[in-house]
Amino acid sequence: MKTNIAIFASGRGSNFLAIAKAIKSGRLRKANLAFLLCDNPDAPVISKAKKLKTKVVLIKPEAHTVKEDFENKVIRYLRENKIELIVLAGFMRILSRKFVSAYRNKIINIHPSLLPAFKGKEGIKDAYEYGVKVTGVTVHFVDEKMDHGPIIMQREVRIEGRDTLPSLENKIHKIEHQLYPKAIELLIDNKLRLKGRRILVKNQ
Repeated sequence: MKTNIAIFASGRGSNFLAIAKAIKSGRLRKANLAFLLCDNPDAPVISKAKKLKTKVVLIKPEAHTVKEDFENKVIRYLRENKIELIVLAGFMRILSRKFVSAYRNKIINIHPSLLPAFKGKEGIKDAYEYGVKVTGVTVHFVDEKMDHGPIIMQREVRIEGRDTLPSLENKIHKIEHQLYPKAIELLIDNKLRLKGRRILVKNQ
């Protein structure tokens, strides 16, 4: 039995592409990508999804008077497609407490730093400009706070003296594309157990 997942994205879609290809190649053999949900009609991720023949659900927030109406519509699609795991991949909206509670421990996100350091949308740039020698990538469960929630996996990325911001971004993205499918695989294979805010890996 495959696990139905939905990917939420707003931009380029490089992590969407990495996950979708992992599913199509059979590396994520127990995952079924039900649809891509996008809130931006101009996002490049939409064309990537269409090339892979992935269903695209476009919901424009500005078409809804209040945030709750937008999220209720999203939830309706999730329920209709029996979604068991929501994968945020560059989704540039903060989910409400009500939404997170409805899908507690079923929403994951990837962030380009070693959380809790360098939260926010400029995580790579902030780490580079601060001058740290090591940054990285974090996959975590989503809770009510931004870039918060129990950490599932992390991987370090060294910032070398010759690195520029673009070269560091490329290094980070390469790790993201490896780490995210692996984290999804562990979740689907039921090899992770959440105990409080700790993640325990089973059978490893």
